[in-house]
Amino acid sequence: MNITYIVGVLVAIVVMLFGMITKIDFNAAQVLQINFKNLINFFDAASILIVIGCTFAVVVASFPAKILAAMPKHFGILLNTKKFDPTYYIDQLVDLAQTARKNGLLSLEEKANEQSDPFFKQAIMLIVDANDPDKVRAILDNDIECMSARHEDTAGMYDKASSVAPAFGMVGTLVGLINMLKSMSLDGGGASSLGADMGTALITTLYGCILAHVLFGPIATNLRTRDEEEVLCKQIIVEGIMSIQSGENPKFLKEKLLTYMSQKQRDGDGGGGEE
Repeated sequence: MNITYIVGVLVAIVVMLFGMITKIDFNAAQVLQINFKNLINFFDAASILIVIGCTFAVVVASFPAKILAAMPKHFGILLNTKKFDPTYYIDQLVDLAQTARKNGLLSLEEKANEQSDPFFKQAIMLIVDANDPDKVRAILDNDIECMSARHEDTAGMYDKASSVAPAFGMVGTLVGLINMLKSMSLDGGGASSLGADMGTALITTLYGCILAHVLFGPIATNLRTRDEEEVLCKQIIVEGIMSIQSGENPKFLKEKLLTYMSQKQRDGDGGGGEE
């Protein structure tokens, strides 16, 4: 579980809400004053419609349906820090190297069918079928590049939302200011709506900043982190498979693959991130 993401978002929300309801007055008898009624001041239906509604509409207009439909899956990916563990793949590759050394490459076909990772299975079958090493590496490297490009498109959707939300916050500010200026005919009784219009003008900017920096920004960053972890594991698979095909010693192979990991991971901390 990606505890840092959850804790960071929750702390940001709690601190923000605490700031909304808190007033510090050193001249008063009670220095710290808390008023929960202040929260209602930060709710504005028009601001929600402008910022959230327009941001969602622009994102929908900018990306294909297949990426939008996968949004629930994206949250599962960014919260799972244990999915891509380099040590698991290194152990599997060393075991494959030992099997190939004893029984030949053809004996790896059974091992390939046991793999749940499609990329790992494909890599094993490519060398079992005695393909040219250069062609095997080219296929696997191209697979990694295309996968990373798809992941970047997904993270780019949240980057887009992160940039659009503050923009519509400014749009809402302009809407509120325009309505306020239109109502400034005091003789006509327009003064009564000045506060509401000014509130809309300011709250939309607040909503835009919250969506961009508390919600969408961290999601994009975490998705890119998961992509880096997956790419690392697949690079380890490629290097291990190519070494197995060339007949390298299993012990040397393990030492070679461990260089992809930090010293802390090599000492037994694991490669899937902190829980």
